[in-house]
Amino acid sequence: MEIKLSDHFTYKRLLRFTLPSILMIVFISIYVVIDGLFVSNFVGTQAFAAVNFVLPFIMGLASVGYVFGVGGSALVAKTLGERKRYKANRIFSLIIYTSVVVGVALSAVAILYFEPIIGWFGVDGTMLEYCLTYSYILLAALPALILQIVFQSFMVVAERPKLGLYITLLAGFSNIVLDALFIIVFGWGLKGAAWATVFSQIVGSVLPISFFIFAKYSPIKLGRTAFYRSAMIKVVTNGFSELMSNISLSIVAVLYNYQLLKIAGESGVVAFGIMSYANFVFLSIFIGYATGNNPIVSYNQGSGNHKELQNIFRKNLIMIGWCGLFLVAVSELLAYPVVQIFVGYDRELTEFTVHGFRIYALAFLISGFSIYASAFFTALNNGLISAIIAFVRTMIFECGCVLVLPLMFGVDGIWSSFVVAEIMALLLSIWYFYKYRHIYHYIKS
Repeated sequence: MEIKLSDHFTYKRLLRFTLPSILMIVFISIYVVIDGLFVSNFVGTQAFAAVNFVLPFIMGLASVGYVFGVGGSALVAKTLGERKRYKANRIFSLIIYTSVVVGVALSAVAILYFEPIIGWFGVDGTMLEYCLTYSYILLAALPALILQIVFQSFMVVAERPKLGLYITLLAGFSNIVLDALFIIVFGWGLKGAAWATVFSQIVGSVLPISFFIFAKYSPIKLGRTAFYRSAMIKVVTNGFSELMSNISLSIVAVLYNYQLLKIAGESGVVAFGIMSYANFVFLSIFIGYATGNNPIVSYNQGSGNHKELQNIFRKNLIMIGWCGLFLVAVSELLAYPVVQIFVGYDRELTEFTVHGFRIYALAFLISGFSIYASAFFTALNNGLISAIIAFVRTMIFECGCVLVLPLMFGVDGIWSSFVVAEIMALLLSIWYFYKYRHIYHYIKS
């Protein structure tokens, strides 16, 4: 039985509805991890370091997909809640076409300027060659990646989260198979990893397009549109927080790599790359949960159902708390075997990475709350507060910690930066939840 946005949500129904969104984003993160696994074990440590160095730049550019996906889905879901289906379809179509145009433009500009940007960070020699080899292929396919991100949110609005999950699984399976084929069988090295990723992104973007054009039963469909200036402004301002959040994460990752390259060399970049993979996967659980929740929140706000909004808000905080406890426990228990999978061939590097990871992973206990807070205000169509939480969490708190703490604690200061920043972000989120409780009525008076 399909779950509707207008339903009353119990814990079971909430989990059933959001699980496909969680799995979609988690699996996309796992595919990035698998790329790294193949590269580390079959191409080499230096190529692995190069992949980890350039990925934040690429993902930062792809973050525009979250503007149109998260910001757009909140507006479209709200419009559906207001019983304006025709307008919702036209806005949805405009968002998709705009995403393609923006993706092509970003791809062209990035390819033109990527080499001098990478060189500015002090990357040279063989590692620079690896960086350019991997990045140029992925940058050429940037529009497909952006569309894949956009459709993650809209498959939920279309009340087809399971179909979105199946498409993601198919895309990921193709990535794994092609990684093995291109890297191991054909011997294409780093180029093989890049092409495998590109083909999976094409699968993840083309299949949803087909669904939204030909599906008979969907609340939203891809078709004719018009330019809705006010709607696009709302989409961009509403999704700006997601853009800032993801760009900030990319900037922070670049800053981590820059600091580690100075203090610990390429080994530090490799160690942080492995932690980033865990970060991708674990934070994707929180991001996926928030993405799956957003249309529910937006719909109930649009319909004025404050009682259900309060029900969802309370249950979400409880579930995020339990999830944080679970992820920290898993991180501490599995740190050593997971690190060994990537760099077990180097004992010193393994010990170095495990030590840092056990400090870094403590942040998973509370990081879900600030991620949810930013997404929650986006769903309420308050992009400003969402953007403030996202921007301050990463660009001020985490960047500040990465710059300051190493001066006092060395490499351990870098590993603990994530933990300290998340504590500060939690306090900020609690303050905003309290401040706006009477405006949006998500806490019973």
